[in-house]
Amino acid sequence: MSTPIVPAQLNSPGGSPAAVAVGTDLSEFISFAIGDDQYGVDIMAVREIKEWSNVTQLPNQPDCMRGVLNLRGVIVPILDLRCRFGQGFTAATPMHIVLIVQIAGRSIGLLADRVLDIVSFEKSQIQPVPKVVESERVDFLSGLAVTGGEMLALIDLDHVLPAQPANQATPAQQVH
Repeated sequence: MSTPIVPAQLNSPGGSPAAVAVGTDLSEFISFAIGDDQYGVDIMAVREIKEWSNVTQLPNQPDCMRGVLNLRGVIVPILDLRCRFGQGFTAATPMHIVLIVQIAGRSIGLLADRVLDIVSFEKSQIQPVPKVVESERVDFLSGLAVTGGEMLALIDLDHVLPAQPANQATPAQQVH
């Protein structure tokens, strides 16, 4: 089962629908969980959310690449976010979800535990990620925001894919 995503209609504090004024600094995110941690991705990058289904594993891929799935004729690589974030592999079940997002014009699936909500923030509410040490582990976070008393780590989709080591040739460069 898959659910196409469209930007949410925001509600005013009184609960009645409110139009988003053109030129506001409001950003919308789909929030999701990996364990007890909450993350968010820009809603405009999310194409759909689907339940986990088996994937076809490919050889010589980074550990966090779970494989690929055929999504209506499009081959979509699946990235295990728990693994990408250094928290081990996800023991995926049908209760897990895959967020299909657009990254640099390509469809990529992000494996997560569950979807939480659609949240909105003023750009001024998004805080920078503290850089205590230089680490690739935080380079894929674009900011932090608080919603409902919980910290939400916002993912920079342009940097979430693992970097290819400089000494590793791409398939087109490999000599057979």
